Amino acid sequence: MALNYLWIAFFIIAFIVALIRLIFFGDTEIFKLIIDGTFDSAKVGVVDIALPLIGIMTLWLGFMNIGEKAGAINFLSRIIGPFFNRIFPDVPKNHPATGHMVMNFSANLLGLDNAATPFGLKAMQSLQDINPKKEEASNAQIMFLVLHTSGLTLIPLSIIAQRAILGAKDPSDIFIPCIIATYVATVVGMVAVAIKQRINLFNSVVIAWLGGITLFLAGTIYYFSAFLTKDEIETVSKVASNITLFTIIVAFITGALIKRVNVYDAFIEGAKGGFQVCVTIIPYLVGMLVAIGVLRNSGVLGYIVDGFNWCFTQVGIDTGFTPALPTALMKPLSGSGAKAMMIDTMKTYGPDSFIGRLSCVFNGSADTTFYIVALYFGSVGIKKTRYAIPYGLIADLAGIIAAIFVSYLFFGG
Repeated sequence: MALNYLWIAFFIIAFIVALIRLIFFGDTEIFKLIIDGTFDSAKVGVVDIALPLIGIMTLWLGFMNIGEKAGAINFLSRIIGPFFNRIFPDVPKNHPATGHMVMNFSANLLGLDNAATPFGLKAMQSLQDINPKKEEASNAQIMFLVLHTSGLTLIPLSIIAQRAILGAKDPSDIFIPCIIATYVATVVGMVAVAIKQRINLFNSVVIAWLGGITLFLAGTIYYFSAFLTKDEIETVSKVASNITLFTIIVAFITGALIKRVNVYDAFIEGAKGGFQVCVTIIPYLVGMLVAIGVLRNSGVLGYIVDGFNWCFTQVGIDTGFTPALPTALMKPLSGSGAKAMMIDTMKTYGPDSFIGRLSCVFNGSADTTFYIVALYFGSVGIKKTRYAIPYGLIADLAGIIAAIFVSYLFFGG
């Protein structure tokens, strides 16, 4: 599915809805709201995302270059290689892309957003190096992107913190539901893409790795829920995440010293690419954020929620969860928008209400698919995304459905 058609569709749908609101409901402010929103979205894309990203990218691409020269990336590739060789069959064995993807997934798992993005962009560039069709996403790039958009995170720290700010009695009570929902999204996304790409997942290596990850997550969930208080969970997650991040930096530097690499020169060499990467993605990022803003400000999402509510009512399904759907619908489009929706929902219904908690689980169940597509594919000049977006949305849908079921299980209706 080309971004071209999706981008056009967003504008046309928003225009039609806005015209209907003007003609039939007399909403004379709707077009002003949409136009103002385009300027705000463009500003967010450059000022709030791209410019801060320059510093982060410069820093981490420098450290990544040190790690590569120290052999850390190849080391990770050899460890994870047997598993990744099966779900990324087009990537050569021990290719640096494997190590870059591992670093990205590890950073996401620990909630280290600032480190995850540079690792992910580096992984996408490595995959682009072996992509025979430079303007079209390869199978490996699509699998990587879909796994990334599923947003597997071990500790949803920012959501817990926001719940605490709004006065939730137990801010961390969404911890287990979030992990379950995002894990379901990840597995469904991987299986869906594997079926599309005809990748055989029924082999001992894949089953062993998935089983091991499942046991690890289950053990972590049990430990946090059975032995730690909410304050201890937040403390342990913060300390563990930051220790892990600094350990990576020190390990890269130590390995480079052992190999007699000029560490500072290696850092500068890698860091030089940070600015260019961010400049490259600005047009893609602004274009997608503006289209999303137009769709949101036109009121399309509100009508979609009303439509879902009507459909569920007609077939006799409980509609107690529908007030939280705006957060779920916004998440694939905009991370900041989904966060705003989540906060607004908690303020409206209460952070300890079923709707308030469900909106938090929705926010933690997946990542921002359209933003990630624009960012990652834009960084390497890919224009033909093929089936990356629909399959990313399949993972998002699985996360949404899982979030609803697990929230009813944990919090009632």
